[in-house]
Amino acid sequence: MEFIEILKSILFGIVEGITEWLPISSTGHMILLEEFVSLNVSEEFWNLFLVVIQLGAILAVVLLFWNKIFPFNLSSKKNQKSFIKMDIMTLWFKIIVACLPAAVIGILFDEILEKYLYNSVVVATMLILFGIGFLVIENRNKDKKDRVTKLDDITYRDAILIGIFQLIAAIFPGTSRSGATILGGLMIGVSRTVAAEFTFFLAIPVMFGASLLKIVKFGIAFTSSELIILLIGMLSAFFVSIIVIRFLMDYIKKHNFKIFGWYRIILGVIILAYFGLQLL
Repeated sequence: MEFIEILKSILFGIVEGITEWLPISSTGHMILLEEFVSLNVSEEFWNLFLVVIQLGAILAVVLLFWNKIFPFNLSSKKNQKSFIKMDIMTLWFKIIVACLPAAVIGILFDEILEKYLYNSVVVATMLILFGIGFLVIENRNKDKKDRVTKLDDITYRDAILIGIFQLIAAIFPGTSRSGATILGGLMIGVSRTVAAEFTFFLAIPVMFGASLLKIVKFGIAFTSSELIILLIGMLSAFFVSIIVIRFLMDYIKKHNFKIFGWYRIILGVIILAYFGLQLL
């Protein structure tokens, strides 16, 4: 395997780590990057790589938010109330409820959606539409008081509504899973911080499930080169994700999501223009 392929894998991991958590669509960036930098792999492995590389990003969430998502008491303190942390377990029930719509559609229609909707026009269109959505919702919420300011305040109804937005992201590439769920949260009165955290947690079962589905379809007969490329991409995505998640959580304490809305619109226009010129 050439060293340049390792460098490419690192680059894709960096892009994944940045764009997975910022609400700007990792798919859109990967499609654009692939136009200029492509891995020397089969199409089947490339489709798997795009999904499984996200596991590195997910491990960053698990590491950073371990105390908020691990539902068991493992300490030996005599005064601990119970083995199970019921508040965290309840949060996981809400996460599962929110993930069910996207999980069902992903399992049943993964190949169809990939065949007909994974193209530059759909990606660019969804980038622009949800970019406009961020601008509109942030303007609407400017003087409104957030209804949900803590994770515990999220109801099952809130979880279902956010899950519907995640379903939109599962159907239409370029929507951005984090972008869709954060926007959905903002629309129903969830604070920016809580919306972002809940989005991070939703990604855990979604991405583990999507990765498992891809691996099962591909099989485990990786070549040594493919395995190295995949692991390096995941590691790259892991370390970059740690930095980006910390940045985003600090950023939204003082700022809104408008900058990401404008970025999405500009990127969508660039993608439409670039691929449109290729057809001329």
